Amino acid sequence: MKSAAFLSLLALAGLSAACSHDHDDKEWTQEELAELEAKWGNEWSFNGIGTFAHLNHVKCLTEPTEPFDIAIVGAPFDTAVTYRPGARFGPRAIRQASARQTSFRGFNPRAGINPYQNWAKVVDCGDIPVTPIDNNIAREQMTQALKQLGRRRTVSALAPKPKLMTLGGDHSLTLPALRALTEVYGRPIQVLHFDAHLDTWNPAAYPSYWGETHFTHGSMFWMANQEGLLSNSSSEPSVHAGLRTRLSGTDWTDNIDDTAQNWVRFAADDIDDIGVKGIIAGIMGALGTENPVYLSVDIDVLDPAFAPGTGTPEPGGWTTREFIRILRGIEGLNLVGADVVEVSPAYQGNGEETSLAAAQVVYELITSMVKRGQQDMGKEGGPGHDEL
Repeated sequence: MKSAAFLSLLALAGLSAACSHDHDDKEWTQEELAELEAKWGNEWSFNGIGTFAHLNHVKCLTEPTEPFDIAIVGAPFDTAVTYRPGARFGPRAIRQASARQTSFRGFNPRAGINPYQNWAKVVDCGDIPVTPIDNNIAREQMTQALKQLGRRRTVSALAPKPKLMTLGGDHSLTLPALRALTEVYGRPIQVLHFDAHLDTWNPAAYPSYWGETHFTHGSMFWMANQEGLLSNSSSEPSVHAGLRTRLSGTDWTDNIDDTAQNWVRFAADDIDDIGVKGIIAGIMGALGTENPVYLSVDIDVLDPAFAPGTGTPEPGGWTTREFIRILRGIEGLNLVGADVVEVSPAYQGNGEETSLAAAQVVYELITSMVKRGQQDMGKEGGPGHDEL
């Protein structure tokens, strides 16, 4: 009896394998594939693989022929922090917090467009495999990866060069990003830096009995200036906004050094005097709408009440609503790249408030990149908004 049952099972298994093989060899028509897509292609916000906004995942660094217009890439690196580590888990947390963003429900009312259903091919490139062991190697890995992505072929004529949206990671990743963009664009880049801290600290100002450490998440703009990566002429300055940091020593030396690098500064408190519109006007007046701009967001620009999950929290920051309103007011900038950094999910609450804020910031920045592309085509006599 046992032998007969065993033979029957083998026969059924063979039949199943044969049927499966026949199914694999089937030539699918376009109509049948469309039906499968209609049946199974949609995702609810709570299911699916955790890419940003349910976008297609492409391993861009190992698939060099895959084109895109805007790439979302993670840099899970946090060994250049000076206080609380944990931002290596930031890219994963931001992606998870973006789950309610989908191409189906992605229309942005303030901008009048859906950035995920528009001219731009937006993909999630996954993460740069950054070593946590050696910061010099990590810096080189991030630099080479972002250079490779910045030279990639695009899909649309509205993006002659790809735009990079990097998820941090600690803030030191901005130095590799500026190295990459300076090479891609052949010129120094103006920076708009939202942060509680200056991040232009001269490493020589730190205690250095054991030797100076240049590459930290507070010195990368100093290094960028030393390398000629920053636009720092009087007519093309870079901008800090949201500042409320303590300074070193007993005087204003840190601010003096920052001014020497030709940064324009807006303190967090300025919003009480000149309002959101004043902050927007000041930023646009300094940066204009034509020169390439890199926008870097340290999530600690928000008050810890709204973004506690960060490495160096500073009380007295902006609300999430104020900050998003500022981002919406500067959509005319010529953004060539951006980052959102210092999200450390271990320090946030169960409601994921910090990661949610970061995911919203990414959405707003991608929206602005896509809208700016439409406007540029309109200037060149291309199809208008209704035709795209």
